[in-house]
Amino acid sequence: MPTHPADLTELSFDDSFVRTLPGEAPTNEAVARRSREVRGACWAAVTPTPVSAPRIAAWSEGAGALLGLRRPTAAGAVADVLGGNRLVTGMRPYAACYGGHQFGHWAGQLGDGRAITLGETLGPDAQRWEVQLKGAGPTAFSRRSDGRAVLRSSLREFLCSEAMFHLGVPTTRALALTTTGDAVVRDMFYDGHPRAEPGAIVTRLAPCFVRLGHFEIFASRGETQPAQALLAWLLAHHFPELGPPSDDALVALFATVAERTARMIADWMHVGFVHGVMNTDNLSVLGLTIDYGPYGFLDTYDPDFTPNTTDFQGRRYRYANQPGIGQWNLYRFALALSPLLSDPQRLEAPLSAYVGHFETHWRERMARRLGVALTPEDMPFLDEMNSTLGAVETDPTLFFRRLIDLAALPAGLTGEAALVAPLAECFYDAARSPAGDTDLRDRWVRWLRDWRGRFDADPRPAEVRRAEMAAASPAVIPRNWLAQEAIDAAEQGDFGPLERLMAAVRRPYEATPENAHYRQRRPEWARDKAGCSALSCSS
Repeated sequence: MPTHPADLTELSFDDSFVRTLPGEAPTNEAVARRSREVRGACWAAVTPTPVSAPRIAAWSEGAGALLGLRRPTAAGAVADVLGGNRLVTGMRPYAACYGGHQFGHWAGQLGDGRAITLGETLGPDAQRWEVQLKGAGPTAFSRRSDGRAVLRSSLREFLCSEAMFHLGVPTTRALALTTTGDAVVRDMFYDGHPRAEPGAIVTRLAPCFVRLGHFEIFASRGETQPAQALLAWLLAHHFPELGPPSDDALVALFATVAERTARMIADWMHVGFVHGVMNTDNLSVLGLTIDYGPYGFLDTYDPDFTPNTTDFQGRRYRYANQPGIGQWNLYRFALALSPLLSDPQRLEAPLSAYVGHFETHWRERMARRLGVALTPEDMPFLDEMNSTLGAVETDPTLFFRRLIDLAALPAGLTGEAALVAPLAECFYDAARSPAGDTDLRDRWVRWLRDWRGRFDADPRPAEVRRAEMAAASPAVIPRNWLAQEAIDAAEQGDFGPLERLMAAVRRPYEATPENAHYRQRRPEWARDKAGCSALSCSS
């Protein structure tokens, strides 16, 4: 590994996943890119399909630092690699094989249909990172797709991966957004109106991209040997503290995955993030947020909100349902691990413990946001807060930031006007807000007085708790309408709005004059605009 800021082409690549796990390696590239069943294998070799004019349109300095990289030029050797036109020595690209439950139903083999891992490399701190291209062409798992991705979806993944990291949410990282110079035809809402869109590739980084579905596919086929090999690899490379494969190690692995998943989803709920497609193939065994498709953030507090048009009817993956879906997915993971364990009932305790892990982490985060101590007995207080937020269109991100201002008022100040007036900008409809609805105003005042009484009674210094509130309540989140502004400009060749948005989301807990535009509630024009109010899995 170079000791100076390096060019990507100077890095040394290896891939323990390919080197140690069973795979399929066709010698014919046409066969490698052909959709097919891949059995008894963790991966299938495939090289990216070249594009006409790769150009790096956006770069993450923070993600680049993980690999010890300097920022590359827009065009050149690095753009060729990230566009899929060139490989670096040591790269052995492949697509991973996995299955999954989609919207509650077993979908069989899925796999990396448009993602291709180029290889693994060590960062300056000796952390191993997989470098993966999303949108780099067909693989064995592309089914009827072309393996490509469009600019709008790639930009959204690049943006949200980095935003989530700076929000403090466990996530895969995005290194670069590379335009391809080629058009990709997509029917955005699957309504019979396809159109040609600019193509793009996002370069993703993670210690590994193994999902719950990796084990599900082997269990569904009765393929114990590759499952055991994958388990041994996972323990050796990502959970070495658990020891070599054994019943105890497997149970400890499941318990660790369950706890990390609970903490990750509590973090999602905390910042108002809705994944949109919480299938088992979209949950990482490392507890990282992965696969940013039709995601969204709460512009209004709505427990039933889902940004995914595919999920509008059942709303399986709505905001409030995410904690329960996390446990449901882990149950499927437990079933997939059961053939590797002499006593599968040992997985029941860590599966049940998931609920406690989630509630504890969520309550701890909420205590910091509210500046008060919370115990399990305070759930009615929190339930009333959520119910009050949902009684009218209230922007939860703005609400928690305004609560910091209320916390700065003199102790004991509980006058109606003093409590409600600072919240005015949090409401979308003035006529139906506390300013225009007496019953609603009374309800808000009751809760705010309860909160303020708790805040004043807390023995810890008020200024310390206000600082904790500011550090726990983001001022800037990557709202869909902000992403759409950047997409509209990028599709015209202007990436300036994306750069400015990226600068804002990298400092999400700061409220400054420079990021004022990014701290507004959703404008009315975005209420029903495609890409702002609703998205699909199309990319």
